[in-house]
Amino acid sequence: MRVHEEAVVDRRLHELSTRLHGPDRLKADLLTEARHALEDAVEAYRDGGLPRAEAQRRAVAEFGSDAQLVPGFQAELAVGALHRLALRTLVVAVVLIAAGDLTWQGSSWSSGPPPPQSYLLLSAALNGIWGVVAALALAALLVARWGSPRLVRPARVIGFGLTGSLLVGAVAGGALFGWSVGLWDAALTWPPLIVGMVVVSAAWFALARAACCWMLADRRLAG
Repeated sequence: MRVHEEAVVDRRLHELSTRLHGPDRLKADLLTEARHALEDAVEAYRDGGLPRAEAQRRAVAEFGSDAQLVPGFQAELAVGALHRLALRTLVVAVVLIAAGDLTWQGSSWSSGPPPPQSYLLLSAALNGIWGVVAALALAALLVARWGSPRLVRPARVIGFGLTGSLLVGAVAGGALFGWSVGLWDAALTWPPLIVGMVVVSAAWFALARAACCWMLADRRLAG
């Protein structure tokens, strides 16, 4: 493959890349497959006796227009983005459900007066929210794993439900944490809670990035 041929292929792939959005690694893999297909087509036409310019023109033309290629590529990227979001969410949900209460055990205020009933209700509701989040994440993983064109609409519904549930969980979790600090001043100096805050903050940052990636990929697919 000569430099001029590579420039033609690179230009076509750059045009395609600007129309796609999704996980970087998956997008790179798709573009690499497309590059190989274009290079093979050019070489095949060259072996058939066509001049370089005509071989490039035919290879690019038969490769397909953006209208033909983008929907399929973008659908795969959207599914990949949903899979990444669901996997991260499931891991975080399991950890929070299993270890959330550990940050409070043994604290100086745990043997004192119980918190208000409304606080307990919010805490129980938060556990329920994370249960729903975990169920939606598992459903999203299944849909993304065995996805097909017929499952695009269910995948979008599950994805929006998962994103919305995460938002509700973030608001409820933030409210519960703020309430806890208001009830127990010593909470901010309790080491397990400090470690939990750092871990949860990192987890929410990762979830937010994955959720934004999925929503942008879905918007590009719908558009």
